[in-house]
Amino acid sequence: MQNYDVSVIHCENYDHDNVKRALSDLISSIGGLDWVENGMKIAIKANLVTFAHPDEAVTTHPALICALIEMLCERGAKVIVGDSPGGLYNAAFLNRVYSVCGLSAVEEVGGELNRNFEHSEAHFENAKVARDFTYTAYLDKADAIINFCKLKTHGMMGMSAAAKNMFGAIPGTMKPEYHFRYPNSADFARMIVDIDEYFAPKIKLCIADAIMGMEGNGPTKGTPRKIGCILASKSPHKLDVICAKLIGLSPDDIPTLGAARERGLIPESAEDLSVFGDVDSLVVLDYKNIAVKNSLLFDSRSKLFGKIAKMALEAKPKLKTKACKSCKKCKQICPAQAISMVGGRPKIDRSKCIKCFCCQEFCPFGAMDVHRPILAKILTKQKGSKQK
Repeated sequence: MQNYDVSVIHCENYDHDNVKRALSDLISSIGGLDWVENGMKIAIKANLVTFAHPDEAVTTHPALICALIEMLCERGAKVIVGDSPGGLYNAAFLNRVYSVCGLSAVEEVGGELNRNFEHSEAHFENAKVARDFTYTAYLDKADAIINFCKLKTHGMMGMSAAAKNMFGAIPGTMKPEYHFRYPNSADFARMIVDIDEYFAPKIKLCIADAIMGMEGNGPTKGTPRKIGCILASKSPHKLDVICAKLIGLSPDDIPTLGAARERGLIPESAEDLSVFGDVDSLVVLDYKNIAVKNSLLFDSRSKLFGKIAKMALEAKPKLKTKACKSCKKCKQICPAQAISMVGGRPKIDRSKCIKCFCCQEFCPFGAMDVHRPILAKILTKQKGSKQK
């Protein structure tokens, strides 16, 4: 059997029998589950970013997680599902997330939900920027990790998929600290890849839920958009290359892929990967994306050009006044303390804003949006026309 870099399987909906059959075909096409041993402890690192019903396409769908657990338990594995959403990393907060996201079903099929809220410290000599970081200790208990992400747009990184999903290993209330520590988008992407590479020896499989993706104001307040497939790879970065292609993007559009390419972890384009499945038939040409122009973020040939490009092309968070409920969540979560409340509405101090989009990601009402300059919109339209 050919050893494919990435596998893509069509899957129309979240019906249990349908997803289990699709998952079985998907995993078989990239080597199967022969690595799973009786008694092995496996952690499924899901995307559980916030309280969201499965139909909102914010989190990894519980039907897929449960089907995977059944497959692993059939081989004698002990499975735990976890994540650290953007909030308090404690029982009260996580139990509510588990409940709203539909994950009570995990324990009905033989899995376990993580309730270990201890932290561990990592030291990674091969890191580019994040040599030391704090992560969720439940991952230490696992013999193997399966990275099970959701394909979505993302305000800061353009796309949230497999590489970005491992940022969930950072405890929730610490996430803003890492945004502040790495305010440059390219360095933030390098930090994410550092985390991916630290856990790489344990990560045996990466899977993306792209049956229903999210477009527009992602990763939490965008619009569900049907893509109709699931993807798998042993590499989060190779998986992300194909995820990007499905929604009309290239590695040049995604900072984490730029950081992965710097290290030789991915080829120049999707065409250089061996892929099982008909990707071209699943590409959504009119997907509403957030373009961040990764190629410019990683271009160091001219500092002056870089500054001009940044001013002309860089997106920034912007308030949608009518949607704002004056809850102050954005002010509370802003790592740069760039938001104040004026007349009951948040006001962003642009001189302090580091464009981490935490306010946009965690606004419970979708009142913060990603505002893109006119030139960036024009360039994106031109690029889309050329691709067609």
